[in-house]
Amino acid sequence: MADKSTFDPADPPPDATDAPDAPADSGALAALQRERDEYYDRLLRKTAEFDNYRKRVERERREHADQAIVDLLQELLLIVDDFDLALNVEAGDGAHAYQKGIDLIHGKLHDLLKRYHVRPIQSLGADFDPNLHQAVIHEASPEHREGEVIGELRRGYTIGEKLLRPAMVKVAKA
Repeated sequence: MADKSTFDPADPPPDATDAPDAPADSGALAALQRERDEYYDRLLRKTAEFDNYRKRVERERREHADQAIVDLLQELLLIVDDFDLALNVEAGDGAHAYQKGIDLIHGKLHDLLKRYHVRPIQSLGADFDPNLHQAVIHEASPEHREGEVIGELRRGYTIGEKLLRPAMVKVAKA
């Protein structure tokens, strides 16, 4: 048993016979032992409840932090979309320097996304998957198979193994 000045909930409760002035009455002794055991049981329960509370608060804190990162990345993806559009616009002869600057910024944004394990979903040519794609247009196409993604209107992304944003796609139908 531990030192009398420190308390460890894992230690068993002391026996009443350890007390220097143990009551002579056996009924009173039994009542004191029951009361002691009840208090010890309550202590163990409260210790376990507090430990569970601490773990729950830590888990919720992590979930909130993860959700904040997801929210920020979803906002950032809107900017990436704008850069994708800007890079696909035909620029005149004088805009080559601007095009190069946009391309550099676009590359830095993609590097930032990679650091957070954000990966684009490769949709073109894949079979439509409702877990990864959001079908916006169904188009008859004899040269494609039924359910094949034939166009991507907005790129989708995953973060790790979880979906961050579904891809908005055009799907072929027979």
